[in-house]
Amino acid sequence: MRFSHSLSIPELGFSPSMEIYQFPSRHCITQLSSSKPRVQNHSFQQHGSQGNGVSLCGFQLGSQSSQAFGHGCNLQLGSRVGPRSRKLKVLSFGHGRSSLTNDCKLSGLDLGFCKSKLFQGSHLWGSDFSRHMHGRVELELEEANSRNFSFVVRSSSTLGVEKEVEREEGGAKKNYDAIVIGSGIGGLVAATQLAVKGAKVLVLEKYVIPGGSSGYYERDGYTFDVGSSVMFGFSDKGNLNLITQALAAVGCEMPVIPDPTTVHYHLPDNLSVVVHREYSEFVSELTNKFPHEKQGILKFYGVCWQIFNALNSLELKSLEEPIYLFGQFFQKPVECLTLAYYLPQNAGDIARKYIQDPQLLSFIDAECFIVSTVKALQTPMINASMVMCDRHYGGINYPVGGVGGIAKSLAKGLVDQGSEILYKANVTNIIVDQGRAVGVRLSDGREFFAKTIISNATRWNTFGKLIKADQVPKQEEDFQKVYVKAPSFLSIHMGVKAEVLPPETDCHHFVLEDDWTRLEEPYGSIFLSIPTVLDSSLAPEGRHILHIFTTSSIEDWEGLSRKDYEAKKELVADEIIHRLENKLFPGLKSSIAFKEVGTPKTHRRYLARDKGTYGPIPRNTPKGLLGMPFNTTAIDGLYCVGDSCFPGQGVIAVSFSGVMCAHRVAADIGLEKKSPVLDAALLRLLGWLRTLA
Repeated sequence: MRFSHSLSIPELGFSPSMEIYQFPSRHCITQLSSSKPRVQNHSFQQHGSQGNGVSLCGFQLGSQSSQAFGHGCNLQLGSRVGPRSRKLKVLSFGHGRSSLTNDCKLSGLDLGFCKSKLFQGSHLWGSDFSRHMHGRVELELEEANSRNFSFVVRSSSTLGVEKEVEREEGGAKKNYDAIVIGSGIGGLVAATQLAVKGAKVLVLEKYVIPGGSSGYYERDGYTFDVGSSVMFGFSDKGNLNLITQALAAVGCEMPVIPDPTTVHYHLPDNLSVVVHREYSEFVSELTNKFPHEKQGILKFYGVCWQIFNALNSLELKSLEEPIYLFGQFFQKPVECLTLAYYLPQNAGDIARKYIQDPQLLSFIDAECFIVSTVKALQTPMINASMVMCDRHYGGINYPVGGVGGIAKSLAKGLVDQGSEILYKANVTNIIVDQGRAVGVRLSDGREFFAKTIISNATRWNTFGKLIKADQVPKQEEDFQKVYVKAPSFLSIHMGVKAEVLPPETDCHHFVLEDDWTRLEEPYGSIFLSIPTVLDSSLAPEGRHILHIFTTSSIEDWEGLSRKDYEAKKELVADEIIHRLENKLFPGLKSSIAFKEVGTPKTHRRYLARDKGTYGPIPRNTPKGLLGMPFNTTAIDGLYCVGDSCFPGQGVIAVSFSGVMCAHRVAADIGLEKKSPVLDAALLRLLGWLRTLA
C-alpha cells in the first residue's frame, strides 16, 4: 500500500508529500567524538498488544521511540550513507519522541521532525474517516477505499492545538504573548526562544509546511531543499552555532553530516580555489595561488578571525536591550570595543588595506557575493567574518534528510513547549489600535490578538502590505531610501544519473567562467549544490540532486503570456545547464531524469517575498551595518525578524536576528529584566546611528 499526501503546484511547487513503503531498517550513527560511523542493522521486536481490533507494534531506537498500529512494520531511521558521508555526527539535545496512535485503524504517517517510513497492510477498507490525531496534529481524512487503498488528506491547518484559535463566541479574544507572522528560520527561532522562556506564542504560516526559504519539497522520490544547502551555525561548539542552540533549547536533535569543503570556486582565468573545512588547508591553497600576497591574505583573514572570536566569546542576545549590553561590555570590554570598531566598516575596505592584486580582490568579491549578493565594498565586515570563519571553526554540517528538517524540528519543539503553529494562515493585515500593533487579520477574515506582533516577512511586505500605507512610520520610509531589494533567483532543481558526476565531486560549487564583471549581473554567476554527495537518501538509487540557482530580477519575467513564460524558463534553464556541462560535467543535459524550474515569481508566490527578494542590499556604499534596522520598529508592539533586519542575509544571520528579537520581546512582556529609562536612551542612540549610514 502507498499512502501519499501531495499538493500539485506549478513551477517549483514546494509541496509536502508523505510516502510509505516497506524497507529493511538500517540506522547509521556516530557519537560526536567518533571519526567513523557505526553502521548497525537493527531488528525490532513486536510487542503484542491489542487495540481496537488491530495489533500494536512498538519500536525503540536510542532515545527516540515510535509507535504505530499495524502488522509487520519495518522502521527506517537515518539515511543511506554515500561515499562522501562516511562521517556522520549526531547532535543530541534532549529526547525526541514521536508516536502514531489512532482509533481509526490508520496504517501510517510521516510526520514530525524525524522521518520514519512505515509500511503495513490492511485495516483501511470499509472505513470513513472524519478526523485523525497524530499527537496534537489534526488531519481531516476522507473516505478510504478498500480497492486502491488511497485517501485524501486535508490539513486542518493547526499544529499544536486541537481546535482552531480565533475569536471566541461573543467576540471575546484569545490573547497570546506573541504572534509570529511566517515560519522562516528567523521566525521559528524567535518563537521557540520565547516559548522556552514561558511565553504563549502563535506562529501563522501561509504555506502548509514550515521553513520558508529553508523548507523542502518532494517530487518523484527526490527531497529538494528550497534554498541553500550550506548550513552555517550548525556545529557543536562555540556561541555562534545558533541553529544548534535553537534546537537544543526545545529538546530537539538532528543528525548531521560534515562537509569537507564549503565551496569549490571555478573563476575567470581558470582560477580554481577549494575552501577546505580546515582553515590551514584553505589558506595554504590560496597562498599557493597568490604567493606574492601571502602576508595580505593572512592579515585580511586574520581580521576576520579577530571579529569572529569577539562575537563567539559573547552571549548573543538583543543589542537593543541595555542591561544585557552593558553587562557584556563590563565582562568583555575588549571584544565589545572590537565589534564596535568594525561595525561601520565593509569587507572591501579592509581587504584593500592589505591586498593589492586585482584578481585576489576579485576573489574576495566572490567570497562576499555568496554572503550578501553584493561585492566586498558593500558587504559589512562583521557579516563576512561570521561566514568566512564559522565555515572553518564549526564547519558546514548538512542535516540528514535535508535542510527542511531544521524547520520541522523547530516547529515540533515549539508545539512541545505548549505554543502553536497554524498553517494555511495567510496574514493580510497587522491590526494597529491607537498606534500599537495588537493583532493580525487573515485572508479568510479571522483575527488573532497578542501583546506583541513579530513579522518574519520582508521589510517591504511588512511596511507596504501588512501595515497600511498611511501607518508606515517615517523611519521605514528612510530605510527604503538607503536600502533596495536584493535580487531574487532563478532556481533549477534536477535529478540526474549518478554516473555524470566524477568521483569525489564536491557538494557546493560557484561558477563564474570568463568575466569578473558579470559577477553581479543577472544569470552571471551560478551557485550549485549537490546535497546527495553527502546524503544519498535524498534521491532514488543511482541518482543525484543538482540544485542550481543564479540571480534574476522579477521584472525579467513579468508581462509574459503563460506560453512565453514557460518557454523562457526552458530557454534560460537550458543555457545555465549548458554552461555547467561545458565547465564541470560533460553529458549533463542527457543525464537529466527530472527537472523543475522556478523564477522570482515562484519565490514571490510561495514564499511571500516582495518581488522574490532575499533581503536588503545598500543603495550605495554603506557604513557597515550601521544602517540596518534591528528588531524593534516605530510602531509600538511590532517587531521584525529575518533577513531584512540586523545582521542581514543567511541562515546564521537570521538565526541571530531571531535570538535578538526573542530577548527584546521577552523583556518587553516581563519575562526578562528591563529598564524603561535605559531602553529609551539606547533606542534613541541606535536610531541616531542609523541616520549616519
